[in-house]
Amino acid sequence: MGKRVNAVEKASTFVGKTFALWVILMAGFGFFAPQLFVGYKSWITPLLGIVMFGMGLTLSAADFREVFRRPADVAIGVIGHYLIMPGIAYLLAVALRLPPDIAVGVILVGCCPSGTASNVMTFLAKGDVALGVSIGAVSTLIAPLATPALVSLLAGTWMDINAESLFTDIVKVLIVPIVLGIVVKMLFRKQAAASVKALPLVSTIAIVLIIAIIVSLNQPKIMANGLLILAAVILHNLLGFALGYLFARMFGMSLAKRKAVMLETGMQNSGLGAALAAAHFSPLAAVPSALFSVWHNLSGSALATWFAGRVERD
Repeated sequence: MGKRVNAVEKASTFVGKTFALWVILMAGFGFFAPQLFVGYKSWITPLLGIVMFGMGLTLSAADFREVFRRPADVAIGVIGHYLIMPGIAYLLAVALRLPPDIAVGVILVGCCPSGTASNVMTFLAKGDVALGVSIGAVSTLIAPLATPALVSLLAGTWMDINAESLFTDIVKVLIVPIVLGIVVKMLFRKQAAASVKALPLVSTIAIVLIIAIIVSLNQPKIMANGLLILAAVILHNLLGFALGYLFARMFGMSLAKRKAVMLETGMQNSGLGAALAAAHFSPLAAVPSALFSVWHNLSGSALATWFAGRVERD
């Protein structure tokens, strides 16, 4: 039994470290062999629920202690996230004259909470991990209110938005699995602690499957609009990193805090964006979330490695 647990832990560590490669690999499978995944559209929401349940298993009182210990820092990170990323998305949709479905997809991913991988990137960048975790947790918990409100405000120019329906789905996909994870952790502490070691493996499998399914469903549309969407996604992410860093610096934050705010700002829960787009809009609206998921893991890894290298040289 001990050997099996060890093997799972090693596999989880390996997969966690090579996450970006698995994202690229599965996106490639989805694009070049769509027949393998195209029949699994209904899996997107349950797979995201598994990732969020895992997040609930890892949350503890310490993750929220930072909110009360240094509320200003957490507030700066959360406000910056929901101010910068939706704002950039809207400006890009206008500036690039994106077609309605793509514009809504870009804005939708911009209005999602922080990405699940941002805490890992903050750790790799030698940033303030406790602050990053708190920003990510708070941005996720307020997403049922923040995301529908912002999508309605910014994407209403292109099409009608049902904010109430978005709210309901976000609660189902995000909040319910997280709360279940927290409850299971409270009731079964030992088992939950043991299962946490397998979470990177389980979460990675779930996330890359979501990406492969979305890419396979939209392969023809990616062929036709891929470059335009990719340009919007790359600009969105890189501007998010830059403005997140400058936003934190504007408030006099230390370098470690700036790195946390930057990564929590620029990395989105693109799985949520994809699930919401697939449920509420056209399949094309899910493509920005799918490409964002691939790109931000690459750019986040590269940025974290660069910052870590700078720390070592200094």
